[in-house]
Amino acid sequence: MADTMAAQPAATRGTVLVERRSIEWVPLEERRGNARSLFSLWFMSNANITTLATGMLGAALGASFTTSVLAILLGAAVGTVFTAFHSAQGPQLGLPQMIQSRAQFGYRGVALICVVVVFSLVGFNMFNQMLGAEILVRATGLQANVLWYFIISGLALMLSIFGYHWIHQTQKWLTWLFLLTFGLVTVAAVFLVPLPPEQLSLTGFTWVSFLVQFGAAAAYALGWAPYVSDYSRYLPPETRPGRALFYTYSGVFVGMSWLMLLGAFVAAAFASSDPIGAVEQLSNAVLPGSGTFLLLAALPALVAVITVNIYAAAMELITTVDSIRPITPTRLVRVIACSVVAVSALIGASVSSGEFLDNFGSFLVILLYVMVPWTSVNLVDYYFVRRGHYAVSEIFRPTGVYGNWGWRGMLAYLIGLFAMLPFVVTAWWVGPAAAALGDADIALFVGLIVSAVAYLVLGRSLDLEAERQAAAAERAATGIQAVAFDR
Repeated sequence: MADTMAAQPAATRGTVLVERRSIEWVPLEERRGNARSLFSLWFMSNANITTLATGMLGAALGASFTTSVLAILLGAAVGTVFTAFHSAQGPQLGLPQMIQSRAQFGYRGVALICVVVVFSLVGFNMFNQMLGAEILVRATGLQANVLWYFIISGLALMLSIFGYHWIHQTQKWLTWLFLLTFGLVTVAAVFLVPLPPEQLSLTGFTWVSFLVQFGAAAAYALGWAPYVSDYSRYLPPETRPGRALFYTYSGVFVGMSWLMLLGAFVAAAFASSDPIGAVEQLSNAVLPGSGTFLLLAALPALVAVITVNIYAAAMELITTVDSIRPITPTRLVRVIACSVVAVSALIGASVSSGEFLDNFGSFLVILLYVMVPWTSVNLVDYYFVRRGHYAVSEIFRPTGVYGNWGWRGMLAYLIGLFAMLPFVVTAWWVGPAAAALGDADIALFVGLIVSAVAYLVLGRSLDLEAERQAAAAERAATGIQAVAFDR
């Protein structure tokens, strides 16, 4: 592992066209950039048609625009908190998110969580490609979805292979494109597109529609958590955690809230459940004939978010394989992993069918349930148990101080998951506690609290002094270190 974690010569820094690193620790001398870049990255990762479609879920259940606004803003505010705190780990640890989770779940145990993340990212990309293909069908009139999937996937795959710094730079450029297109349309729509009076009140309010929209927004924000620090790990360790947290939070919250609120707006204005058609109607209402142009302007953002997901899923896939059988994380390995993820989503999109909003809503609910206990365990470990002190080299050793199976983290995860079951609300099954509450879904809060308390109790038996001694020894021997946030 020492060979793969060796520092890159200073002369080559900033000149490599294709990123060569993947799951290994990023040496301190390769860290560069500013936390401000996290705003544009996460703003544009959320400022896309998929996010807009998620904002239409409440309206599909009869929620008024006002009800959807409240649910979206509250859900985004809650879900983004956890994502932002994960992002702040990147500059201090210099590691991908799931590699760091080996400290809680073990060298092999983390593979179970990684598989869930890969599955969710492939699912997100299937939906993203479906929307992108629909845009191209409407713009060209050519019903060739598989061809469009191939083109969209190919562009996203190419950018993901170029890697971390290119992805950040692309998102900066796309931010300006978005502001010049969707920004102008949004402002004009407020003045030119009236809403029915009943949409501006809480008339017909139901907890079911409110909590479905709230849960979808929270899940969407929380969905970035398992890989958010993958995109902050190259920042200098001097980066203050508060700055990384602020720019990540503001980027996710502003981008996601804007597009979800726009989704709720078009659903209310045009009584539509079709995100592509509603956007086209909105643009034409503002400036006749501009609908196709606005849809095409939205396409680069979809390609970019597919890229973000491919890159992150490749990290999780490499981590999964490495957890089963240690491998050297070369550039070629990352290229292969990116390709596998891209092809999987392409095939999935090609064979999928059904109503978009119904499928996507169910997908987000399940994602929320399985990720909540993980995020709780990871954040409690980082901020309250180990307080940012990790022996980085030991994370890459099957027989290291963190072990193959982190029974404390895995048990706390399962306890949280089972505690949520009575409170879940899905299309297939409603828990008894949720049924007693009128199908109100509060599983998110139950899972967060129960998993956190369980891990805090179980973590009391950890030998933290031995871990800190191992970290000090590796820092003295190799220079490899996690820069603890409480230094």
